[in-house]
Amino acid sequence: MGLIRRLRVTQRAMERAMLGVSLRDQIRNVEIRRRTRVTDIAQRVAKLKWQWAGHIVRRKDGRWGPNVLEWQPRTGKRSVGRPPTRWTDDIKRVAGSRWIQAAQNRGTWNSLQKTYVQQWTSNS
Repeated sequence: MGLIRRLRVTQRAMERAMLGVSLRDQIRNVEIRRRTRVTDIAQRVAKLKWQWAGHIVRRKDGRWGPNVLEWQPRTGKRSVGRPPTRWTDDIKRVAGSRWIQAAQNRGTWNSLQKTYVQQWTSNS
């Protein structure tokens, strides 16, 4: 979320530079976005992440990407504290725990994309 915030700040700075507008002009971000008609960077990142996840899961050429997603570590003592979130955790919130099977059907996967982008951008 911190990375997305920094990307959004940078994108707004670039949009202001495109328009030749200063922060001192006190023009709202929605007005700047309306003038430039640029897509929000968080939406673009979420969409690309969703598409990439589906692409990786559907690959059948023997590379290690899909196998890593299903890999289970050896049992042992866990470290103290909350486990770090994985990049698949927010995908599972939208597509469910059987998201790998859902990604095999492109129609189903693409229909879930809009929901994922909306949820992902609202959280960040």
